[in-house]
Amino acid sequence: MQNHELLEISKEVRRNIIKMLGAAKSGHAGGSLSMVELLVALYYKKMNFNMKYPQWEERDRLVLSKGHGAPGLYAVLAEKGFFPKEELTTLRKLHSNLQGHPDMRKTPGVDACTGSLGQGISIAVGMALGARLKKINYKVYTILGDGELQEGQVWEACMSAAHYKLDNFTAILDYNGLQIDGTNDEVMSLGNVKGKFEAFGYEVFEVDGHNFDEILQALDIRVTGRPKCILAKTIKGKGISFMENNVGWHGKAPDEEQVKKALMELED
Repeated sequence: MQNHELLEISKEVRRNIIKMLGAAKSGHAGGSLSMVELLVALYYKKMNFNMKYPQWEERDRLVLSKGHGAPGLYAVLAEKGFFPKEELTTLRKLHSNLQGHPDMRKTPGVDACTGSLGQGISIAVGMALGARLKKINYKVYTILGDGELQEGQVWEACMSAAHYKLDNFTAILDYNGLQIDGTNDEVMSLGNVKGKFEAFGYEVFEVDGHNFDEILQALDIRVTGRPKCILAKTIKGKGISFMENNVGWHGKAPDEEQVKKALMELED
């Protein structure tokens, strides 16, 4: 699959995110849109799985540590065929399979229940260690939000991944610079993020999180004896002009007119 095809898939994923949030009248727009290319790269080019058998033991795993970005994950899973796309409009509805945060008991293709920030990467590290103990050759990926790095549990998990030399584990940072209350620097400065991950024993790669060439190159580089971290510089609300780099769209859904405007932009 060529990169121009991945770009078209990304555009369709963004359309479905907007439609989902509009139908639900709630949810997280900005952080769902910022990680679309990261998810598309993983599910269309990198990860090994079987849509017909979502619990296949040898599958690669993706843990969405920033669980509030669930609409982005759901849109990609539906596009891949884990469940019918018609279900997307049931987001956040009572008894729906698509809850506001990922639930592995309800949604085919979801590998972990997440939402409490900091816990997802811990689960992912445990999965990677489990693969080694069971001698199964699968890889584990986790996508973190940059504001999530303010949680101490993140660094405990990072320490563990390095201690156990988990080279089957990759942490991907959706590095968009914004969180619910403002910029990261305003709320709690993250300092030298690359230096922090390196100090915790990771091989670190910095990429444009909307550039498939850079994302895929970083994903393809083999690292042995230690975990890998991809710092993906992204734009919150990517693809929708009135949402891009606007902190107000962290946890807000578009109204009917905004849905129409957003979909028109994505058609262009």
